[in-house]
Amino acid sequence: MDAPRPELFDFHGVSMTHYFTDNWENVQNFQARPDNILIATYPKAGTTWVSYILDLLYFGQTAPERQTSIPIYERVPFLETSRVASKRGKDLADRLTTSPRVIKTHFPVQFVPKSFWEQNCRIIYVARNAKDNMVSYFHFDRMNQAQPDPGDWSSFFYRFMEGKMVWGSWYDHVNGWWKKKQTHSKLHYMFYEDLSEDTGREIDKLCSFLGLCPSDEEKGRIAGKVQFDNVKKNSMVNDSTLDVMDAKISLSLRHKDYNNTKSIS
Repeated sequence: MDAPRPELFDFHGVSMTHYFTDNWENVQNFQARPDNILIATYPKAGTTWVSYILDLLYFGQTAPERQTSIPIYERVPFLETSRVASKRGKDLADRLTTSPRVIKTHFPVQFVPKSFWEQNCRIIYVARNAKDNMVSYFHFDRMNQAQPDPGDWSSFFYRFMEGKMVWGSWYDHVNGWWKKKQTHSKLHYMFYEDLSEDTGREIDKLCSFLGLCPSDEEKGRIAGKVQFDNVKKNSMVNDSTLDVMDAKISLSLRHKDYNNTKSIS
């Protein structure tokens, strides 16, 4: 990617870049359907991990060809992205033929298109502890040319603490979604650390929330597929097909040990 890195600017009180605001009106007018599922996270809090789990739960057996022919970022579109006009997230979501449509976002809760609330959609929010989230975000910004230059670790650390990151403050993000959980009954709030500690248990909780009843054998198969060592080698999930990612600098998906379990960053 030869284009210069984008600059942060204040957008309705949240730090953003033009890649996620250029298509703002169209994104805000997105028409959700009652069976749509929205995965919401602060960046680098397990978005790809949960996206892959849900795609396997819904379509792993009914449409297995998806797993080897369509990258995860097209199976689970990133709603607000508009970096490439032909692959704007909102347009990819509109073109999904699956039921349910599974869509992801990094929006703070106040930016979510109103149709998701009007249609009473199921929403899954994944939170990650601030320290590990910050480290993962730093390495991601180093290698992702579509993100602002992170600078050195010290300056990045202070920017993170001040909330001057794309999609704003980590604290405001996780807290805003936690408050929304109190009034939106179809919001499942989960934690990255819990998913890392016992993936099978958290898949059980997701199935209960989503009203799914896969066999124990199928849940075990999914838990195996989404372990880090398997995802790292899967070009349809590891973001290696995205031209903005420079794997020579860092990997998009990194691992960190939690209770001796390798998990996706």
